[in-house]
Amino acid sequence: MHRRQVLTAGVAAATGFAVVPAAHASTMDAESQASFDTVMAFMGAMGGGDMAAMDALMADDMVWANEGDKDMPWIGPWQGKEEIMAFLGVFNDNWQTTKWENTDQFAIGDTVAIFGQMNGITKASGQEIGEFTFGLRAKVRDGQVVLWNWLENSYAVSKAFHGG
Repeated sequence: MHRRQVLTAGVAAATGFAVVPAAHASTMDAESQASFDTVMAFMGAMGGGDMAAMDALMADDMVWANEGDKDMPWIGPWQGKEEIMAFLGVFNDNWQTTKWENTDQFAIGDTVAIFGQMNGITKASGQEIGEFTFGLRAKVRDGQVVLWNWLENSYAVSKAFHGG
């Protein structure tokens, strides 16, 4: 199997972004709706393991920001398509999503916010994290994602990663 095929299958399995419901709000202006649609398409491509679609939806200077315990090999920030694609491979090698549920999502202009519940297993320890809340702040420019600012309970994730 080629590296891209392994990464494609692995990202879908690791992220658990298999189903992303479409959402349209009658109060959303055209720019907000376009930003929202771009972010949801990116999330859907990630969940489906569609690396070509992800690549097309990523700005060349995209930043993927996630903070936390630097002992966890997937903690960023990551900048540019090449670094982000490499990060996704590392993430796949270290994480398995067992639950993913978007509960709230909205957009204002170029900014999209998504909140939800998730759970996962850190492969290093084999420990389940326990259900936790996540947040995402994304920015869109010219139909491409330029910022993917991931927020999660990094303490619980770190604790599971270290086997505690």
